[in-house]
Amino acid sequence: MSVRTVLAVTGAVLACGLALAVPAAADPAVQPVAASVYTLSVGRVTSSSAALVGLLGVVNGGLALSRATGRSHLRTWARRNGAVTALAAGLIAVAAGGAVAATADGGLGTGNGLGGACVAVLVGLVALTLGWRARSRRSG
Repeated sequence: MSVRTVLAVTGAVLACGLALAVPAAADPAVQPVAASVYTLSVGRVTSSSAALVGLLGVVNGGLALSRATGRSHLRTWARRNGAVTALAAGLIAVAAGGAVAATADGGLGTGNGLGGACVAVLVGLVALTLGWRARSRRSG
């Protein structure tokens, strides 16, 4: 998966989440104080998407760091582009998770995606670290 694909998918998910948030934000009487377990709020969707993008970055960074031999197309691609993809995905995960954490009303368990945002930031930081290590090892 190329960096362009990761950025396009992430942008589409975030844009759809924001498009769904506009009607909900228009009428404050519709918004519940605490969401139920099965309710998908914009914060939950955005933070879950950011965590998945961060996980994609961790996998790509791990593949870029691995010294496994083989002629697989995945391993060849990961050695060439995995570090850059890990850096891009980690940055997206940290930014989206931080935005959800900064705008979440209430604490954990209120349905605003704060828990997922914390996971997204942590996974994004791991992806950034793996991508940075793979990039510095490759250039050095």
